[in-house]
Amino acid sequence: MPPSTVAPSPKAGVRRVIANLLHLLGGKAVAGLLSLVYLVIVTRTLGAADYGVLILVNAYAVLLGSIVAFSGFHGVVRYGAQALEEGDVAALARIVRFMTVVEIGFGLFAMIVAATLVPLVGPGLGWSSDAMLMAVPYSIAVLATVRATPQGLLQIAGRFDLIGVHQTISPIVRLGGALIVWFIGGGLVGFITVWLIASVVEGVVMWLFGLHAWRRLMAGERLIGPWRGVLRERGGFGRFILITNFDITLRELAPNLAPLTVGWFLGPAAAGLLALAQRASALLQQPAVLLSQASYAVLAEQVAKRQFALLRHTVWRSAQMAALVAAPIVGILALTGGHLLVLLGGRTFTGGTTLLILVAIGRLAALASAPIAAGLTALGRPQRSMAVALFTNLALYPLLPALLWWIGIDGAGWHGLIQSLLAVAILCAFFARDAKRPA
Repeated sequence: MPPSTVAPSPKAGVRRVIANLLHLLGGKAVAGLLSLVYLVIVTRTLGAADYGVLILVNAYAVLLGSIVAFSGFHGVVRYGAQALEEGDVAALARIVRFMTVVEIGFGLFAMIVAATLVPLVGPGLGWSSDAMLMAVPYSIAVLATVRATPQGLLQIAGRFDLIGVHQTISPIVRLGGALIVWFIGGGLVGFITVWLIASVVEGVVMWLFGLHAWRRLMAGERLIGPWRGVLRERGGFGRFILITNFDITLRELAPNLAPLTVGWFLGPAAAGLLALAQRASALLQQPAVLLSQASYAVLAEQVAKRQFALLRHTVWRSAQMAALVAAPIVGILALTGGHLLVLLGGRTFTGGTTLLILVAIGRLAALASAPIAAGLTALGRPQRSMAVALFTNLALYPLLPALLWWIGIDGAGWHGLIQSLLAVAILCAFFARDAKRPA
């Protein structure tokens, strides 16, 4: 099928991104309210130190999942959109089957690695014997990260409403479980158990939603069928998914590695304070993820139809709107930060005002960079985003321990801010050049 020759309105792409984002934000708004309730219950029940242990156990599992597991989300969306544009449903089915096999295989391996390394990592992070015993089965929580393929399929199907609903699954389970643990007088082990159950449910539900999208898109195609040969049929597919997976791994490395580093150098209480500051500014962090998801499917379709002028307009306007919406939120957090942390977690969480402000400004920059990174990936230039993530997350990582040693917990905030500002500046330069002369 030839590319579309109809010139759409320059505002069409932005409107579709906004429509997708509203679906996602609807679910995230509900999730945010639920999360606020269980956050208050957990932090006030456990205090900064034990809450820090809970955060470290969860961050450890998520970190191993992001490093070892394999995400084929961008490959499913980009090459799946091309297959649909060509009218080749069988090719789309083979792509989804192939990525399902790869993702589940790597996910199982990640669970084994996470469980094996617990005895080596736990003592350095200040885990108690009970926490270490729970951390081994908690490796199953890696399943929460093994859901990129069905999420990509939902995006191709345009079911952002289901992705929005999925945002509420984990908070619902966590809230219900937290209320039970609080009512029966449970402690750290009880909350770790609840977090594990929520992670498993979160992963399973996404695959069930993906099955719904499969039935909508794949009329006549069986779930179990041919999946080999995708790398040969789709030129560049293998290289593309390797680069985008590495890019995702690098991007998830910093937020998951930071609390573990803080816990290792300053102890669980400091990790708990950082985690609460990050949660208090989640109103900025989560939209960055959602905006990337909402815009990528639209941008990939525009590239497939070679609508590059529309692509540039969509990316720049999306980035501008993200920054304008986030700026007042940062101002509110700057004015109320210290009181907000104590209100949420109690008096054990005092002293985090500067940290919260720094985290919030860094997340504003990350929010603005989300559609730019998605635009580069849609253009088939994921190596650009990967190079930026490699520099900001790995090359700048040694700065984090140095800042923690120099100025304490606020060093984590300065480190994140430096990372985000450098990342958005470099991404803007890359996109401005590549979008003018697409491959």
